[in-house]
Amino acid sequence: MERAGREVAISLEEVREKNLMQLRKLNSDLFPVAFPDEYYDFALASGEFTKLAYYNDICVGAIASSVEKKEDGANRMYIMSVGVLPPYRGLGIGGKLLKHVLDLCLKQHIPEIYLHVMTNNEEAIKFYTKFGFEITETLKHNHVNLDHPHVFALTKFIAPSQAKK
Repeated sequence: MERAGREVAISLEEVREKNLMQLRKLNSDLFPVAFPDEYYDFALASGEFTKLAYYNDICVGAIASSVEKKEDGANRMYIMSVGVLPPYRGLGIGGKLLKHVLDLCLKQHIPEIYLHVMTNNEEAIKFYTKFGFEITETLKHNHVNLDHPHVFALTKFIAPSQAKK
């Protein structure tokens, strides 16, 4: 990836105990809600599905995801959070994080991926729909302590025919 004629180095690293504080710091800077310790337990346990993004060795973004079992026994992926610090947006970092998880879902035959976005976050909604997510539900009063408490559930279904050969 290039920016103003220079090569931009973006790398993804798995979240571990030693760098968990970086995820905590990013989340506190990026999101209007505080994530409970349980979120970080899921992030650590999810292995490859949770990544920190580094731009020229600076931690600037993250994705945290978790595999869930549906009532019928099928797996689905819940993307708990995706975020990139504002000065680093527009460099493809968020797309690289999301594509990483989508590719893992393809490889592991997880056909459904979903996430929640605040209904007034037009930038995020536009970002996810660009990757094939669709609004499938509106959840009212999901974040009761916020001025704008409503969220959309966005879902992407991956057909087996989309798997790379």
